[in-house]
Amino acid sequence: MLKRDIIVVPDMLANGGGVTCSYFEWLKNLDHVAPGRMTKKYSEKQNLKIIETLGYKFPSHSPQMANFKGADEIDIVYSGLEEIMSSATLEHWNYAIENDLCFRDACLGKAIKKIHTHFEQTGLMI
Repeated sequence: MLKRDIIVVPDMLANGGGVTCSYFEWLKNLDHVAPGRMTKKYSEKQNLKIIETLGYKFPSHSPQMANFKGADEIDIVYSGLEEIMSSATLEHWNYAIENDLCFRDACLGKAIKKIHTHFEQTGLMI
């Protein structure tokens, strides 16, 4: 793939999406509350407040009210997943460029470096 200049998403990075979603599920199970349930109404009220500040007012039965609803659980999961995966991809891509590595080697090298740093910081180095 390197000879033909084809960029392949490294397996470690691609599998991170599934691991991230599992982490979200674990957090949800710890709290026994779906993500967003606590803030959904607040978001809806904030959205309406912004619209009213701009001088608009919709009757509560207006079909336009559906546009101001708070995020559903799936929206929050996708948003969090996109943020985490985009940041990880950019971080590892930059590492590849800085160290003149292929994308897969950069992911592996960065992972090993993070583990080494963690062990060093916690005093678990031998």
